[in-house]
Amino acid sequence: MVTLVLTAVTLPFVAFLINFLLLQKSKVSGWVSTAAILCSAILAVKILIALWNQKPITAQFAWFQIGITRYYAGIWLNNLSVLMLALVPLIALPVHIYSTAYMKHDSGYGRYFTYLSLFCFSMMALVVMRSMLLMYAFWELVGFSSYLLIGFWYTRESAAAANKKAFIMNRIGDIGLLVAIMIIYAMFHTFNMDRIFGEAGLIRKSSINGLVWTTLFEHMSAYWQYVAAAGLFLAVAAKSAQFPLHTWLPDAMEGPTSVSALIHAATMVAAGVFLLGRFLPFFNGTELHILAIVGCLTAFMAATIALTQNDLKRILAYSTISQLGYMVMGIGIEAYPSALMHLVTHAFFKCLLFLVAGIVIHEMKHIKEENNLDIDPQDIRHMGGLRKKLPLTFLVTIIGALALIGLPLTSGYLSKDGILIHSFEWSEDNVNRFAFVPVMAVITTWITAFYVTRMVVKVFFGELQLLKSNPALSLHLTDGGLLYKLPLIFLALCSLFPLFSFNPLSYEHSWLFNGLASNFLVQKNNYHLFVPIIVGLGSVTTMYMAYLSYGKHKWAFPQGGFFNRLSSNEWYIDAFYSRVVVKGVLAFSCALYWFDKNIVDGLVHLLERIGLFLSRVSAWFDKYIVDGLLHTVAAIVEAIGNFARRFQNGKVQYYLYSMLLAVVIVFVLKLLIWS
Repeated sequence: MVTLVLTAVTLPFVAFLINFLLLQKSKVSGWVSTAAILCSAILAVKILIALWNQKPITAQFAWFQIGITRYYAGIWLNNLSVLMLALVPLIALPVHIYSTAYMKHDSGYGRYFTYLSLFCFSMMALVVMRSMLLMYAFWELVGFSSYLLIGFWYTRESAAAANKKAFIMNRIGDIGLLVAIMIIYAMFHTFNMDRIFGEAGLIRKSSINGLVWTTLFEHMSAYWQYVAAAGLFLAVAAKSAQFPLHTWLPDAMEGPTSVSALIHAATMVAAGVFLLGRFLPFFNGTELHILAIVGCLTAFMAATIALTQNDLKRILAYSTISQLGYMVMGIGIEAYPSALMHLVTHAFFKCLLFLVAGIVIHEMKHIKEENNLDIDPQDIRHMGGLRKKLPLTFLVTIIGALALIGLPLTSGYLSKDGILIHSFEWSEDNVNRFAFVPVMAVITTWITAFYVTRMVVKVFFGELQLLKSNPALSLHLTDGGLLYKLPLIFLALCSLFPLFSFNPLSYEHSWLFNGLASNFLVQKNNYHLFVPIIVGLGSVTTMYMAYLSYGKHKWAFPQGGFFNRLSSNEWYIDAFYSRVVVKGVLAFSCALYWFDKNIVDGLVHLLERIGLFLSRVSAWFDKYIVDGLLHTVAAIVEAIGNFARRFQNGKVQYYLYSMLLAVVIVFVLKLLIWS
């Protein structure tokens, strides 16, 4: 089984190497990557069936040694990891098939599939790693490969800006995760996650007494546990786009739509929720409450922003942020199985909706190019009436939309209901101190129903808006060939209830829920009856209101109000970052530059001038005083020598004169002394 896991994980990497080394310019690269991910999907499903609800499997080998401490690399297979191992290739497979048609005219076709295979390998390796060190390495590789894919069309300035934004914001989370790993290692002296977080792991043998975290190894201040939990939250907030690090995800739409489908469904953004599932035993009650509140706030905020967006992919991006908020909230309220079940169901219907968006945008581009129009093909205000031209696309969109809203007979109903019902139970268990959490979660569901209906009505109902200003438009629209249709049909079927539960109205009967709910107690109370009814009736009502507003034009929202501006400006969070954080950093950098130039460099230049002045003074003193004195002495000696040399000319009379002069001088001196 371990060999099968390693084979499933490494097949996309083999495809990456083949494409990178041999097939960068060849169309064969697409089928190499597709064949690899197909084989991985088959193996992963086989592994899931064999290991589901079985005893966890671990395998390791010695990696390296520092001193007497040996570190290991290995895999940890439990229900969560084998589920994610199967989910990633099952979502990536339709994306690959779809991409072979969607990207066939792109000049970077081979490069695209090279990046895509690296992306899938990174995520599949991440979910099975046993060591926190290796998990962190693949966590970084997921971020790097997403950076490559988001900025795939790097010649576009907007794409280059988007991938830099995603990369930088995720670095914030990565620092948090690295700090958390260091603290956890200091606490437990091991990187092996099963030994720390497993059923019989060290966490369960540890406790917090007052402000002291007691482990098998040592006593540490409990504050370090809070720091580590904060680091983990930063990692989740960055990867899974939770407030306040969510703003990179809508901008990540600059990559190909098929990339958006993969990022938003089962790879990058799913990594944060997966991390919470892996590290869940580490969090205490207070930290889980914070997760619940942040997740609920993120879900509500993103849903309200999606209400007024007109870019089709941006609507779906904010929808993803909102649904991820539900998942984080589910972890926070300890509805662990429902949260992870929603991760799985959301992957199928969100991937479906993004692939549908790709077809719609593709056809709108055709209209634009054939008729030489100056329009944004992603703007839903130019769309309408496409259900008649794209019947299959319309049908699968309805299935994906109903699953996203969470109506009965869909997978989204099963998973979202579990979170909503447990949120009321959790609030009641906490003496209703957090009653706003389930209330906001329900309101968010109704808002979701409204904006999803708005999106579907504006894209598929009525008539094509472009015809109003261009009645002679040439329209040649189609659902596309088999490579488009097969992925849509597969994902649509997976968005219905039978894949997850034979009972369409009960999440408790789901094999997925029961497999994840080993320590989860399902309560039987009135919430199980009333919450689905209230949520369902409210959702249908808001859907009808959206249809009346955008389909029948019976009424309309006020366009200039505060809430409209708040939504259309995305709660001003990105504007705040741009004006306060970015400009603040730039201003601080400018201040540091001024300080460096005028103070640090000024001091250096002052010392330079003082040094030069002292050097000039020293040179003058050396030249005119020291050298001058030496030259004077030399001149005197030379003059005396020249004078004395005249007396050595070989003439006797000069010698007599000299002797006479000496006698006279001595005589005069004697007279002077005696007198």
